[in-house]
Amino acid sequence: METQETPSEGPGAHRHFICASFNQDTTSLSVGTKMGYRLFSVTAVDKLDCIHEGVEGPDVYIVERLFSSSLVVVVSLSMPRRMNVYHFKKGTEICNYSYSNNILSVKLNRQRLVVCLEESIYIHNIRDMKLLKTLLNTPVNPTGLCALSVNHGNSYLAYPGSATIGEITVYDANNLSTVTLIQAHDSPLAALTFNASGSKLASASEKGTVIRVFSVPEGQKLFEFRRGMKRSVLTCVFKLFCYCACKPG
Repeated sequence: METQETPSEGPGAHRHFICASFNQDTTSLSVGTKMGYRLFSVTAVDKLDCIHEGVEGPDVYIVERLFSSSLVVVVSLSMPRRMNVYHFKKGTEICNYSYSNNILSVKLNRQRLVVCLEESIYIHNIRDMKLLKTLLNTPVNPTGLCALSVNHGNSYLAYPGSATIGEITVYDANNLSTVTLIQAHDSPLAALTFNASGSKLASASEKGTVIRVFSVPEGQKLFEFRRGMKRSVLTCVFKLFCYCACKPG
């Protein structure tokens, strides 16, 4: 895959990647680097066009863009407890927040901004960045595993409900209340993702043998994909990804 170099960097500088993530509709790729961060427009499968290079701070390990807007959230290794929110087209900082521990993940939709620490979660109103809710003493979550529905009309948030078993807490980030607890797996959770409408949630555990899909908000198990089925697990995972990430219903 090709990338467009910017004049301020020499050949090969784009290889110093620390993190990478797509925006909510997969039209843009955000990349954290040793020098800062870069935003790419995904225009073709074999080419990435760099649309912005941020150099506000080095060693960026979290960078999240809100859809195709100018809002981008950045966290660097030099200040892992501080979240900076920028309007990258204007080159201005919108705000910044500092937290009690290192930031492990950040999730966005058009209604909410969610910051996940190892034992707490912070929910902000994305319009004015006001802190709306703090979920304290959540189960130990060393990877910052959580998922936020792209559909801001739902704004469902999913995160581990236990550090020892695969329990999922589904939280309504709009109404700021717990919706349901799902007993998904025997082993601790390893992956969570909503479909585009937020009506379904897929999960996998550290054991890695089963992928399950649940209805939201009911928490009812709808599908199960298990290693060793007649069809290859790769085919199952691919179909599940397409179903959960792309199917609107």
